[in-house]
Amino acid sequence: QTKVVESGGGLVQPGGSLTLSCTASISASAIYEWAWYRQAPGSERELVASIDSGGRTKYLDSVKGRFRISRVNLKNSTYLQMNSLQSEDTAVYYCYVDVARALGMDYWGKGTQVTVSS
Repeated sequence: QTKVVESGGGLVQPGGSLTLSCTASISASAIYEWAWYRQAPGSERELVASIDSGGRTKYLDSVKGRFRISRVNLKNSTYLQMNSLQSEDTAVYYCYVDVARALGMDYWGKGTQVTVSS
């Protein structure tokens, strides 16, 4: 069974930085798209950033210029570098792996908490 594991969350002050990591138990060459979602209390889960097999990226408007997503195929991993963090970024961040979503081959991690507070 495919496993997706996030790490790197924690408590950071406003204006600080964090880098989240996500590793999948399958070959990155089989992954069409990696993505990071987040969910704050009382809110719906939202797409933060994604990167496809061609390196094309998408970002939530509110994080453009502050967050950067990358993928390292040799490590079967993706990273989300987050700078200039704000209290509104506080949420549980989930890694999502799309191998073939139409065939039900997509996977979620369990999430990692990011708290931005002074």
